[in-house]
Amino acid sequence: MAQDDDFEPRLGKLRAIGGKPKSYLSRVLRSAMLASGGTFGRAPRRTGFTGARIGKGAGVGRVLAARDHFAAYRSRRVIVKFSIPKLAGKGIAAARAHMRYVQRDGVTREGAPGQLYGADTDKADGRAFIDRAEAGDDARQFRFIVSAEDGAEYEDLKPLTRRLMAQMEKDLDTKLDWVAVDHHNTGHPHTHIIVRGRNDRGADLVIAKEYLTQGLRERAAELVSLDLGPRGDLEIEGRLRREVGQERLTSLDRGLLRDLAEDGLVSPRHVDPRLYALRAGRLQTLARLGLAQEEAPTRWRLAEGVEDTLRRMGERGDIQKTLYRALTQGGVERDRADQVIYQPTAEDARPLVGRLVARGLSDELKDRHYLVVDGVDGRAHYVEIGRSLATDPIPEGAVIRVEPRSTQARAVDHTVAAIAQANEGRYSIDLHLAADPTASAGFAEAHVRRLEAMRRGRASVERQDDGTWIIGADHVEQAAAFERRQAESAPVVVTTLSGRPLDQQVGAAGVTWLDRELIAEAPEPLRDAGFGWEARQALAARRQWLLDQGLARQDENQVIYRAGLLTRLQRRDLITAAEGLARETGLNFSEARPGQRIEGVYRRSVDLASGRFAVIERSRDFTLVPWKRALEGQEGRAVSGVLREAGVSWTIGRGRGGPSVS
Repeated sequence: MAQDDDFEPRLGKLRAIGGKPKSYLSRVLRSAMLASGGTFGRAPRRTGFTGARIGKGAGVGRVLAARDHFAAYRSRRVIVKFSIPKLAGKGIAAARAHMRYVQRDGVTREGAPGQLYGADTDKADGRAFIDRAEAGDDARQFRFIVSAEDGAEYEDLKPLTRRLMAQMEKDLDTKLDWVAVDHHNTGHPHTHIIVRGRNDRGADLVIAKEYLTQGLRERAAELVSLDLGPRGDLEIEGRLRREVGQERLTSLDRGLLRDLAEDGLVSPRHVDPRLYALRAGRLQTLARLGLAQEEAPTRWRLAEGVEDTLRRMGERGDIQKTLYRALTQGGVERDRADQVIYQPTAEDARPLVGRLVARGLSDELKDRHYLVVDGVDGRAHYVEIGRSLATDPIPEGAVIRVEPRSTQARAVDHTVAAIAQANEGRYSIDLHLAADPTASAGFAEAHVRRLEAMRRGRASVERQDDGTWIIGADHVEQAAAFERRQAESAPVVVTTLSGRPLDQQVGAAGVTWLDRELIAEAPEPLRDAGFGWEARQALAARRQWLLDQGLARQDENQVIYRAGLLTRLQRRDLITAAEGLARETGLNFSEARPGQRIEGVYRRSVDLASGRFAVIERSRDFTLVPWKRALEGQEGRAVSGVLREAGVSWTIGRGRGGPSVS
């Protein structure tokens, strides 16, 4: 009989108690996994170098950006825009131009020029600031626009700016060389701040991306909140309620986008019941706009690209407000349906002729401007014209023509490419004249000016010391790419048809837009409403004036204008202006003839009914010739050229052999 403590051993391989024994390899891998914290054997994450942590202020920017999202509601909102232009090459000249631009007329509350100030002075010297950057061989410059939402409550923005820059110096651990100017010419007062790209030790100033994009904005919001106090719950809730129905990108939208799940759905649920209700209401608004769809209870799918769509809708709404405000200030009444945005890139885009109502800034940081034009089609148009340097100053009330800028290569580009192809990739004036004996030297020089413009625009053309040009086989494609870049800077071409308003053109002694329309074979179609109706009335009055002056005659139901009408009117205008200038200068007036060589000193320009003319003074007399932009800023310098139908191609200054034609 077996006892209780009897047992029968079973011989075999040693096994782990409770299951299959672990092999030596598995025990090694397990130990390696424990030692590596769970990362052993996993594919490393592919991370590229972003530079986000390089530069001063990276830690501060990261801390400020990590605050809870309710802080954005409670603090006063401040918008900070920045750019970092390079100063190499023509960068210094551009920096000087920008310095003049921020100090232009009409930016203060009183409409006076802007006054630069610094940390310790209310009158900073912008020229000396740029000179220090040039002498220090600065690689870059930092430009900021700081705009507090409640900036209008500040009587003076200088103390706020100085405190912000002092805080920025603490965050970056360096003294900064900066100047600033306050602007009050837009709906929100704002400050332009320009900072040198050097620290207090003379090294390059490198600011972390997180500080530029978020840190500086948070610092400015802190200061404004300290001055004006944080927003109360009722103020925050009121602002969010207004956002529910807005047709623009709002903070509610950003919150919804941040909460998107992996399946692309979002829920309005929130720990705060008030925010839950506001988010639900916002989703209903997005659904009404066709930008969201409810796929299940409290589960919504947002449309693709909803953020960009809402941002464009907001921009369009801002444009509509700007257009309405400009028309109201200009005393122009147009129905809402007749207030439109001019689209130069549209397939059916046509030239626009009308009266200039207003001009303003659409983007101060990038120096982009807009025009409000009351068109002959009876509608008011908002026109984005791009950079201010691309368009000459135009007086309000002037009659202008706006047309889309071509993005195709020009005829001169095809000519240059053909001549270069026949001459082993080279072009010059001599080669041009040899290839086309009928061409004039001036015609060939126009092609050289085109190549110079393309070279400055970074196109692949190269000028040799002997005056020849190296032209690539893809020159036409390069010219088209150059035109596209130009169109990005200035999408339209603006031509001044008459610098005077309609009522001043009716009885003007010179050539007016009305005269050109009266004798044109294909005059502009005029709508019998708005500015089109006003133009019809002015044309009838101008026609009667020409009859009274003997410059036209009535033949039954037809008006016949005298031969050379425009030439006669321009001569009248010049003679009248010359009489006043002769009394002013004590010199005799000498009338210039087409084909005549013009030599003298450019004194100034005069605006006549027939357009802008240059006063060219000689030893005993003076003459008046059509003004060109090449003369801008050349007062007091010797000029020369030949008067032709299209104007004068000027040569500025004198060479050893005297003036020469350009």
